[in-house]
Amino acid sequence: MALQSPHPFGNTSNFSHIKSSPPDHQIAINDGISNEQAICRILDANLDRAREGLRTIEEWCRFGLNDEAATAQLKHLRQSIARWHTPHIRLARDTPGDLGTALTHPKEATRGSLAEVLQVNFARSQEALRVLEEYGKLYSLEMAADCKQMRYQLYTLDSQILNPIIGSIAGTTASRASLADVATARHEQLLQARTYLVTAPAPNFLDAIESALQGGIAIVQYREKTADDQARLSIARQIKALCQKYGALFIINDRVDIAVAVDADGVHLGQHDLPIDIARKILGPTKIVGRSTTNPDELTRALAEGADYIGVGPVHETPTKPGKAASGHEYVRYAAQHATMPWFTIGGLNADNLAPTLAAGATRVAVVRALMEAEDPAAVARSLVCQTQQAHC
Repeated sequence: MALQSPHPFGNTSNFSHIKSSPPDHQIAINDGISNEQAICRILDANLDRAREGLRTIEEWCRFGLNDEAATAQLKHLRQSIARWHTPHIRLARDTPGDLGTALTHPKEATRGSLAEVLQVNFARSQEALRVLEEYGKLYSLEMAADCKQMRYQLYTLDSQILNPIIGSIAGTTASRASLADVATARHEQLLQARTYLVTAPAPNFLDAIESALQGGIAIVQYREKTADDQARLSIARQIKALCQKYGALFIINDRVDIAVAVDADGVHLGQHDLPIDIARKILGPTKIVGRSTTNPDELTRALAEGADYIGVGPVHETPTKPGKAASGHEYVRYAAQHATMPWFTIGGLNADNLAPTLAAGATRVAVVRALMEAEDPAAVARSLVCQTQQAHC
């Protein structure tokens, strides 16, 4: 996500409860340090800690695994974190006065294996991102939301990088645990996702997708109805690489075989596609399976089938679904009351007309032309991210 440096303690009245309190109600921290300065020190320390851990992992992906996609994704995460390390936060640093610099633990002096090095640094970065998420809520809501998304991306990377190493040491028990870890991380990432791009043919197809990912799109679905299978396979691999680079989930529309071939995160099925249980048998237990729905009956069936998420729409008539009547906001309101899985409203939506749909109860949105045909997909994506985050809050 392209981020701007936030104004210190934001435009959301952050710290107003501290600044407006009488002096005798302010809580002194560590020998007279103000609340604001103390929190800036917490943010500063954890921004450093997260980046240091990521860099340690990145070096192994680069030099040990020769994994270009993982290296690029870790670099992108580091750079995203660095954008929040503003001068205002850095100026609060007081290393000589930091009690933690004198604290140590015997386990920190040694590392018993490569797996331990990676595990320690994954944990360090994940913990730091959680701290940034919580204290970031007092500094910038955008920062808090961004760190939350990055933490879930890191859980997925943790499984992808560590599981083969641990599995080779511990055998089949670790392999079974690995599957559970991958499934959990992938579904947690789905749960946190608010924005979803469904692709459509466009002059600058891959550029539009990458720009949307830079703007914060959390899921990309590759939808192609006319190309031959060789072309689909090639394009799917390229989109998957982009999704890995930016930490997004990658879904294939309809084609379970293509999803298996490129090891996508899952598939999205229409009403007349494979039953969900058959798709799961082909894909395996860790993958995501979504289903399109247009009315309450289809929602109920998708729930009974065990869909991981559903599409709800089309809200408006759209050329993506020619001849399909709009389901309108009435179905959105129904989904808000009855859907127990994540659901994404879809159909003719864009950054300018999304507000009424959010007011009807939607908190997640899937778009097609609004991003694929945009002059600046990243800017449109940022607007969608911002609007859906506010609706969620």
